[in-house]
Order: sequence, then C-alpha cells, then structure tokens
Amino acid sequence: MSAREILIRPARSGDDRTLSRIDYDTWSHLSSVGERPEPGKPFFRAGYRPEETMVAEVDGEMAGFVILGFPTELAANSHVRQIKGLIVDFPFRGWGVGRALLAAAKQQAMAAGARRLTLRVLGNNTKAQRLYRSFGFQVEGTLPEEFCLDGDYVDDHLMGMSLT
Repeated sequence: MSAREILIRPARSGDDRTLSRIDYDTWSHLSSVGERPEPGKPFFRAGYRPEETMVAEVDGEMAGFVILGFPTELAANSHVRQIKGLIVDFPFRGWGVGRALLAAAKQQAMAAGARRLTLRVLGNNTKAQRLYRSFGFQVEGTLPEEFCLDGDYVDDHLMGMSLT
C-alpha cells in the first residue's frame, strides 16, 4: 500500500449526506449500543453538530470522522473532552486514518484547554481498544456486562488520558 495523504478538517454542513452514509454502512454492535441509523437520515442533529465533528479525507475522499464533545453538561466537568464517536469507512481502515483523527481530537481538546481526554469503548471491540491503547489511552474503569447486544452481555470500558 502506498502512502496516502490524510487531511483532517472541520466538518461542514454539506458533509451531512456522506457522513450519514459512512455512519450507516459501518454501523455494528462492535461500535454502537444504539439502533442502526436509518438510511439517508441526517447525520447532523443534537449531539452530532458540525462544530463538534472533524472529518478525515484521503486523497480528497471522505474516509471517516471523529466527534468531540463534553462528557456531561456540568461546569465541574468542563475541563474534560470526550470522544463521542470515531468511525473510519471500510476502504480506509488500516491506513492510519483512525490515528490521525485521534491526534486531531487530542490537539483540539488541548487547544480548548482540556486537561483530560476520555472515551468509551465496548469490550468486544478489541481492534479499537488496541488503537486507543497504542495512542496512550488507558482503561480507567469497566462496567461489566453493561449492555446486552444481540443476546450477548458486553462490558463497557472507560478509557482516558491526561493532556497535561
């Protein structure tokens, strides 16, 4: 595989249709506890706003996204940013897109003055856990059998890293 140029940029409202398709195509219970999104459903909605989303492009083609927000609405928790979603479209997996999105999220969180960066990952999503650990995240807690997905009980891992 030849080196590809990965560009990370803020999302724009015009990205809605492509992000919706990526979200629909890549949905599984490895990465989501919710229901599969409806085909063509708008991507941008409450909790998924363009200003909270960064997009990865590879050679000009949209390859994935990361959503960065606050874990709660509490002022006492405002020093923390949480990755609310990170998806890489199938054709671009293994190219470093996920790592580039993580780096951009970390940089954005630091620029906003955050002291910590957190995320949640399902216990059955071992590939994502490997990526997050290799980037410096550590498991800080586990909620055993937190979700029942397709008849299987799945742990919810809370991961985090210091930005100071």
